[in-house]
Parts: sequence; structure tokens; C-alpha cells
Amino acid sequence: MDEMFANIDWAEIGQASLDTLLMLGGSLAASIALGLPLGVLLFLTGKRQLLEQPAVYATLSFVVNVLRSVPFIILLIVMIPFTVLLVGTSLGVAGAIPPLVVGTAPFFARLVETALREVDRGIIEASQAMGASTRQIVFGALLPEALPGILAGATVTAIALVSYTAMAGVIGAGGLGDLAVRFGYQRFQTDVMVVTVVLLLVLVQVLQMLGDRLVAHFSRR
Repeated sequence: MDEMFANIDWAEIGQASLDTLLMLGGSLAASIALGLPLGVLLFLTGKRQLLEQPAVYATLSFVVNVLRSVPFIILLIVMIPFTVLLVGTSLGVAGAIPPLVVGTAPFFARLVETALREVDRGIIEASQAMGASTRQIVFGALLPEALPGILAGATVTAIALVSYTAMAGVIGAGGLGDLAVRFGYQRFQTDVMVVTVVLLLVLVQVLQMLGDRLVAHFSRR
């Protein structure tokens, strides 16, 4: 067994795993904090919605589509000057979070918009008939009804972030992706590659399981 994993430094693997979790947690929280209101705004300003504003919707939709269409590896490189300006470095966990957020917040916003569009329009009309304000409709009807879909979207976003954190290792962001690139790929240490891939697969499975349970729980309410 020791010969099979001769190149493994378990302390380094542990630190890389922690870095990956920190990147995932920080960027997921920021992506939800930015993507949720953006998705709500996209929905509200859309055609035949409460705050219909074609120009606002078109502008927001264009920005979201542009950010979503840029390949993440290109986004990592393009954002280096902005990341350095924002957090003082483009390396490590701190340097990875800004491009991770920019890459996933628009994606999550679209998922939120889709979840809100699936809410029965009768619920909105009933709330309006009772004299509810737009704010009351959003927080009292739309978001509670769309919660399972939003949680499913957050799960998809979290899983996408796992692959993005691995990609961020290419520019020295740290984490399991960095180990896979530096040791597994550049130094041909297959055992390091196998361990990092297995850990990433386990992380994805755990995220999917937790997300499915949350969706099932709130769907039954």
C-alpha cells in the first residue's frame, strides 16, 4: 500500500482539501448573495411580470449571458488585474474567489429566474388581489414557492464550483486542482492524481446528496 502511494504527502493533501473547501464555501456564499437578487430582478423585470421593464431586462440579460459564455479558464486569466486590485493577490484561496464568483453568480441568477418562472401565476394574482405589495409578493409568495427549485439550482452551482476550483489550480489558486496539476500532471505522479480525483468525486457526491435532501424536505412542506 505504501508503495502504491509513495508520492502522497497526506498533510499536503489535507491542506489542499481545506483550501478547496474554503474556495467552495466562500465563492458559493458570495454567488448566492449576488445571484439571488439578480435572478429575482431578472424575473420581475421580464415580460408580463410585476415590474416589467424591457430595457432593464435586456441589459441585465445581456450582461448575464456574456459572463456565462466566457470559458472559465479565460475568465481566470482576464480577471487577474481586477483580482489583484480587489484582494491584493491573484494566488491562493483569496485570489481564486473573485473569478469564481463572477463565473457562477450569473449562472445561479439564471437558475433562480427559471425557478421563479415555474411558480404558478395564480399565486401571484391571488396575492395582488389581496393588496400585497411587490415586496410582500416576492418574500411571502414567490421565494417560498420557488425554494425547492432555488435549492436545486444552488446544488448545481456548488457542483460547478468544485470543477472551477480544480481549474483555478492552473493559475496557482491552491487546492486539490493545484496538486493535480503540479504533481499529477507535470511530474507524472499518478498516485497524487488518483487521490485528488477521488476526493473531488467524494465532495461532489456529498454536495449532491445534501442538495437532494434539502430539495425533498422543502418540497414536502
